[in-house]
Amino acid sequence: MDNLEQEVELSSDEREIRDTIHKFAEEVIRPAGVALDALADPQDVVAKDSILWDVFKRYDELGLDVLSDPNSGLTPVQRARLQSILGEERGWGDTGLAISFSVSGFPRALATASGNPSLIERYCAPGSIGCWAITEPDHGSDQINFTAMPGDGMAASPNCVARKDGDSWVISGQKSAWVSNGTIATAAALFCAVDEGDGIKGMGGFLAPLDGPNVRKGKPLNKLGQRALNQGEIYFEDLRIPADHYIVTPELYALGGAAGLFQANAGMGATFVGLAQAAFDAALAYTKERKQGGVPIIQHQSVRRRIFEMFRKVESARALSRRTLISGAVNGPKLEYAIASKVTSTQTAFEVASDALQLFGGAGTSKEYPIEKLFRDARVSMIEDGCNEVLGIAAAARL
Repeated sequence: MDNLEQEVELSSDEREIRDTIHKFAEEVIRPAGVALDALADPQDVVAKDSILWDVFKRYDELGLDVLSDPNSGLTPVQRARLQSILGEERGWGDTGLAISFSVSGFPRALATASGNPSLIERYCAPGSIGCWAITEPDHGSDQINFTAMPGDGMAASPNCVARKDGDSWVISGQKSAWVSNGTIATAAALFCAVDEGDGIKGMGGFLAPLDGPNVRKGKPLNKLGQRALNQGEIYFEDLRIPADHYIVTPELYALGGAAGLFQANAGMGATFVGLAQAAFDAALAYTKERKQGGVPIIQHQSVRRRIFEMFRKVESARALSRRTLISGAVNGPKLEYAIASKVTSTQTAFEVASDALQLFGGAGTSKEYPIEKLFRDARVSMIEDGCNEVLGIAAAARL
């Protein structure tokens, strides 16, 4: 049964949007993800003649930014529901590209939150590619402890610092190789240490252009999975930005950082429901075709039991993901729920992809079938945007 039949609250317009997104995922995102995954050198993924740029262009042409626009005429529940469906469908197509699309909007969201018309005009321009520059070489999991101050031990010696200089800010230092869209982004939602003239006193959030001479980028990271997702280091070499690019002060950093992590984790939850669904779909179809013992293997009880367990896990992860996004839109974001959604969905995606690979048998290890790629993509998810174990600790502190 198509899970759309369970979406009883969808209007005809919402169903049409869902169908459009699914078609794009099937016809554009998935084939592009497979092709980019097959490239041996991650530099080829972002080469000038790469299909990546056409995919970004075609995605922008869909005009899906309206789903997050408060002035779209949609209710908060409708926007959240459609954003959830969008995340699932993109993840069903390819999680690497899905994350790239999602992270690209972080500078846009920060500019919108500023309420500054000039920043909105500059950083919300169609076709721009953004990133969320938060992790640093010496500070990975440390960066999700939004109440820690530089100098408190685990958050000491920041790698990247913004220093006030008159009416400007000067940014120096490095962000790590795990910045999604890091080597291709033209703008960053930059979270780093802040020195207002009397030493580093906290962390803040900035909008930072990345297309000037004072920004240098590393090589694209060569990864196990999500190979369509560009990731790489960013080096700031005395980048000077205007004062109005300083959006999140140290006093508001805990709130702003948690809001950013909510957005990232809730988005990851929806994305990896999509991957889990893709793995389940592939396994179900294969077990109806593959014959052993004279019958399709779906007729064997042990296979049916595993198929049901996969189905149950996918639907459970979807329910939590959808509830998290809708509740966040209506009642305000609660980070513990977003973390629960991310951890549940990524763990589910990995388990379902692993079970699917087992049902495929030896064929599952072959690149001729989609399962080995889904398995690799799912494994990466339990580490990115905060490894699941550390995220769980952070969420528990809020309960």
